[in-house]
Amino acid sequence: MKTSFLKIFAVITLIATTSCADKAKEAETKEAEAAAVAEDAAINYNVNTDTSMIEWTGFKPTGSHNGAIAISRGNIQVKDNAIESGKFTFDMNSITVIDIPVEKEGNAKLAGHLKGADFFDVETYPISKFEVTSIETVDGITMLSGNLTMKDATNNISFPVSTEMKDDLMMLTSDTFTIDRSKWNVKHGSKSFFDNLGDKFINDDIELKVTLVANKG
Repeated sequence: MKTSFLKIFAVITLIATTSCADKAKEAETKEAEAAAVAEDAAINYNVNTDTSMIEWTGFKPTGSHNGAIAISRGNIQVKDNAIESGKFTFDMNSITVIDIPVEKEGNAKLAGHLKGADFFDVETYPISKFEVTSIETVDGITMLSGNLTMKDATNNISFPVSTEMKDDLMMLTSDTFTIDRSKWNVKHGSKSFFDNLGDKFINDDIELKVTLVANKG
């Protein structure tokens, strides 16, 4: 993993709570839609993989864990400072755990579990992807919609974002939002698939926050 990517994590502080009331709003989720197509005049921006990431927080009855996933490649097409289309992929093998010190046994254990066949199954599905289907601003809130593919499932999700254009850079940051992992067939410890879990379940909701930095060219 690149040094600059690790430096970003060193300064990240995430405050996770176990109260459902404090969790972020779930992204609107529906069936996959046709990808957006940019006009010929749109300008291409390539995602900077050193400074782009997805932060995650997962919850269970006894607490929570958080970490990040590396964005491995991507591009965004922009016209008149507005996103017209784009896609990016993230490397599921890059899943890291932040809240457990890296030297502790639990860090590698949890990361390995998340990558395992009973969770994200990264050996079979090493790459996930997001492809823009639309972006629109209503009442001052910009909503980004796109097809999120994880494992063997694709669903369209919509969540609030803010964007900024500065010189030859495009920066996009999402609000923290949740997805229901069961809709992507991530089954381990899920009450959506298993009945007799008692207090050993893991919440279906996973909080995500997307940070994209892209360079013109």
